[in-house]
Amino acid sequence: MSELIPYITKPREDTGLTNGKLGMWLFLASEVMLFGGLFSAYVLLRVGAAPEHWHEGAKTLNTWIGTFNTAVLIGSSVSMVMAWASLKLDNLGRARMYMAITIVLALIFLAVKIQFEYMYKFGHHIYPSTDIYYGIYFTITGLHAIHVLGGVIAIAWFLLPGVSLWRSDPEHYTLRIEYVGLYWHFVDLVWIFLFPILYLL
Repeated sequence: MSELIPYITKPREDTGLTNGKLGMWLFLASEVMLFGGLFSAYVLLRVGAAPEHWHEGAKTLNTWIGTFNTAVLIGSSVSMVMAWASLKLDNLGRARMYMAITIVLALIFLAVKIQFEYMYKFGHHIYPSTDIYYGIYFTITGLHAIHVLGGVIAIAWFLLPGVSLWRSDPEHYTLRIEYVGLYWHFVDLVWIFLFPILYLL
């Protein structure tokens, strides 16, 4: 494959990056623009909203749940780094263990978000249409949750059927885990910005 498509495992001379890493950085740049637009909308809506349509929303979020989920996602970033480091040390078994831990932590994040936040609010008749605050809250956190789910699917692929690449081309497999890790760290970074903005301010 690397003979047919260049720069799969070797960096390009012009960028110093492999095709996969360059593609991932370009994709993440588009994601920055997406979430940047939503953050900008949040700021504009908050500045322009009447107090009765804003402050009550922030007070009803559970800061402890948000803190727990933040810790869970930070832990998942650590385990993703450990998975990549284990592959660099030629230890596939340990790498798969860390990838499994990352998936479990991500699913815990989603379960807590859905059960203790979304379902709780729906049970109290709080929806995106309730007010401006909840409109932007459900939009941003919902989009972030979809990104978390996408990361889980990608990691699960490389944990299970995608692991066959390791047997034919370990270096290529290790690079793909690095690219997925970049995406995962971005998802975690978005939440680190979301948590203080939505839960603390």
